Amino acid sequence: MSGTRFHVEQLSSQHKRAAFSCGVEPLDRYLKQQASQAVKLGLAAVYLLIESATNDIAGYYTLNSFTLGLSELPPEHAKKVGRYPAVPAILIGRLARDERYRGQGIGELLMTEALSTSLNLSKKLGVWAVVVDAKDDHARRFYESFGFMPVLDTEDRLFLPIKTVEELVESTDVATEAPQP
Repeated sequence: MSGTRFHVEQLSSQHKRAAFSCGVEPLDRYLKQQASQAVKLGLAAVYLLIESATNDIAGYYTLNSFTLGLSELPPEHAKKVGRYPAVPAILIGRLARDERYRGQGIGELLMTEALSTSLNLSKKLGVWAVVVDAKDDHARRFYESFGFMPVLDTEDRLFLPIKTVEELVESTDVATEAPQP
């Protein structure tokens, strides 16, 4: 995204988070009060979408390691995995856009960046899928628009095979290298 209005950075103590508001209190609280500790403890990687001209945080997403049990996958996907009891995945744990940027495609840009970063990470370690947890029907429809499919027996959890992520990222021009810490 070099030369564009936004760029991605990993969270550091330099970032001013107080003004961020996505309108969902737990997501706001996480960024303002919990994200730094999660990073320090190695529990999450937090990526910020920064407006280049102002250094304002337009949005953020988090990535975590995750596993999906073979029994959670629809049969047509489970049979492709073989006899492993679980498959490695990346969880997009949180994704939020500041209300000041509503209607500007920031959610889609954040998701594309999260998928691109996940794909880059998958080239360095085993990753079979990217997983999200939809907090409501609106979020579910948003994730489904990227091709995410529900896992079995968990209404709000969805997955996207990394092979599909690769095809999706290759078809966009926004794919970037994962930011370095």
